[in-house]
Amino acid sequence: MTTLVRWSPFREFDLLEQNMRRMFDDTGWTPVPLPAADVYETTEEFVVELEVPGYEEKELGIEITDHMLTVRGERKEVKDEESKTFRLHERLEKEFERRFKLPPEADTQNLSAIFKQGVLEVHAPKAKELVPKKIPIKT
Repeated sequence: MTTLVRWSPFREFDLLEQNMRRMFDDTGWTPVPLPAADVYETTEEFVVELEVPGYEEKELGIEITDHMLTVRGERKEVKDEESKTFRLHERLEKEFERRFKLPPEADTQNLSAIFKQGVLEVHAPKAKELVPKKIPIKT
């Protein structure tokens, strides 16, 4: 007898990620980690939160270009890691860059950012509804 199982693309991604981790663990090389992020929406705004432990506010940069939010981090001071032989190294490196596409309703002219306890929050208020404007025709 055949059993039907509901297909979930997220399950496929989880399996792919597990297999990729296993492959990298076998070679001893791992991809560069990126800061964990949460992106969510409230009734008034869109929020992007990034976990950036170990970074200071002055080492972080935020840019917006045509609804593309770019967050960069660069540490100036790096602890003595040359004398270490890592068996596992998952912490953020000296620098990182993450990009997030904000929806068209985001008011990218009025972004604000808060950095507290190793978490960077970028807030993009929702644009007010655009009301059509009538244009008079001159003769």
